[in-house]
Amino acid sequence: MTTIERIQEWYGRQCNGDWEHAYGVKIDTLDNPGWWVKIQLTGTDLEGKTFEAIQNGLRSDGHPSERDWICCSVKDNVFDAAGDPNKLEPILRLFLDWKDKNANQASEATSEPAPGADSSAHQG
Repeated sequence: MTTIERIQEWYGRQCNGDWEHAYGVKIDTLDNPGWWVKIQLTGTDLEGKTFEAIQNGLRSDGHPSERDWICCSVKDNVFDAAGDPNKLEPILRLFLDWKDKNANQASEATSEPAPGADSSAHQG
């Protein structure tokens, strides 16, 4: 599945008749030049999840110091990312990989037996 197909699928799963009226995915351009992606996480499985911020190729004032730059963070339940003109797909992949990592952690947590549970007690 392509990156675009993956983000479309994620977005489509969030749309429930209410979420899409208040939240969504925004992709815009910057005059640096570059891309700016904002993804609302409120009301999704990613709400409140930790994301390790990424900042590469930026000066101390937050502006790009070179042609190859990217920054991504989550604040106030918004995935907020920007990057040079070649970073749109990498930004979307970072989001999707983070989403998948959180989904995998959630499914592993629900499939593990409770501490002290004896699975042999249910065998007949």
